[in-house]
Amino acid sequence: MTAAVRHATPLTLVSGGRAGEREASIAQVLLPEQPSAVILEGLADGNSILADLAEQTSPSFPLQLLRIAPGCLCCSGNLVLRVTLNRLLRHPPARLFISLADATHIEQLRTWLTASPYDVLLAPQADIVVS
Repeated sequence: MTAAVRHATPLTLVSGGRAGEREASIAQVLLPEQPSAVILEGLADGNSILADLAEQTSPSFPLQLLRIAPGCLCCSGNLVLRVTLNRLLRHPPARLFISLADATHIEQLRTWLTASPYDVLLAPQADIVVS
């Protein structure tokens, strides 16, 4: 019996701007029929384009939206992000986006996302920086 080859999930970090602007930037690059997941840091602003898309999820446009309470994902939110990622990567999406409310520690976050065990599970892509 041959073991299934697992491909690393493309990961895009999204930072800058307001929450709605980051969500709009992610929505613009989502591909239909490509299962995607988005981890959002912080609270919704009431006009979440991604929440609307996730509610309309169908086999032709699968989107999983996960929200982590406010707090730096590198510092106070680190454990919550790790648990969320570990659960999500059991059945990995085709693409993963992590939207950061504050990019102050983006390099530290990138460092641990490229260290074991995530180094074989995630494939970092170019960041999206909203101005």
